Amino acid sequence: MLVTQQKVLRRFWYPVIPAERLADAPAPFTLLGTKLVLFRDAAGKASALIDRCCHRTAKLSQGWLDGGNIVCPYHGWTYAGDGRCTRIPQRPDGDPGKGIAVEAFRCRERHGVVWVALEEPLRDIPDLPEYDDPAYRRVFEFYEPWDAPGLLIMENSFDNAHFAFVHKASFGIVDEPEPVQPRLEPHPAGFIMYADVPVKNPDIQKANLGIASDRTIRQYEKTWWMPFSRKMKVTYPNGLVHIIMTLTAPIDDRRSQVIQFLLRSDSEAEAPAENLITFDRQVTHEDMAILAACDDDVPLSMNGELHMPTDRPGLEMRRMLAKLLAEHGEAEVRRDGPVSQPLASAAE
Repeated sequence: MLVTQQKVLRRFWYPVIPAERLADAPAPFTLLGTKLVLFRDAAGKASALIDRCCHRTAKLSQGWLDGGNIVCPYHGWTYAGDGRCTRIPQRPDGDPGKGIAVEAFRCRERHGVVWVALEEPLRDIPDLPEYDDPAYRRVFEFYEPWDAPGLLIMENSFDNAHFAFVHKASFGIVDEPEPVQPRLEPHPAGFIMYADVPVKNPDIQKANLGIASDRTIRQYEKTWWMPFSRKMKVTYPNGLVHIIMTLTAPIDDRRSQVIQFLLRSDSEAEAPAENLITFDRQVTHEDMAILAACDDDVPLSMNGELHMPTDRPGLEMRRMLAKLLAEHGEAEVRRDGPVSQPLASAAE
């Protein structure tokens, strides 16, 4: 599926930048192939406009802010957060008159992240009650582009079968490759997957978790937020809760921008954030190396790839996305053209 060619995917909220990184200067971002400029208006509200001046198409993101408006670097045309042109300096009074504007997009701030929807969203930004719960601390991990499409990243996130191989150096048990079968439950945003998975517990994790044994159990509760974000809640035998938020925005058909942060039920004194980040970065780098080498045009149909029972979460994602396209009158678009094939169904 080529995400930039599927119109309905424009109707979701996407996490484009950590809120604290949108401060005193414009920030460019490409979402589903659409070039945007992000900035804060005079009231501090996050705004998203097309990154193209309506005069001579210069990039607004190369300009600057003036009183909460963005100034084009080419001829100084100035725009408010709603896209209205507020000043044309070449006119004697600077008054642009009525009707001059650039395209503006829906933009909201939630969970410490700025979200953008290119068209009327089908559903709201998902809830994350733990974000404001004082029982959890927040640890920011990274904000970076990945050379992989969002669907591939999400399938990998819910795949129990890759642990023993991709993560053999971190937490996977290579001598026990048979994966734990997942259990799925429906959720308004997508679905929830449950699984209790035995894992290796290396020295860094012994300190991070407060668990001295060489192995432990991860009790997974993973929520897929259609189309390309997830919440992974891990509960350990000692009651520690470690929540990883992986929020993904499609840049284009291949690349994704990923924001990841943690919510933890312990304290900095018990497990320093630096050590948590070190281990999680090892895990994500192991994933990135594999995903970057995979085909980016992930098929939604059952054809073209082979499957096994523990692929069920990924196949359910494909089925639900194919259903979404069908409900909005769209065919799946692949590199060799639109396809009309049976929808993917989860392996039993």
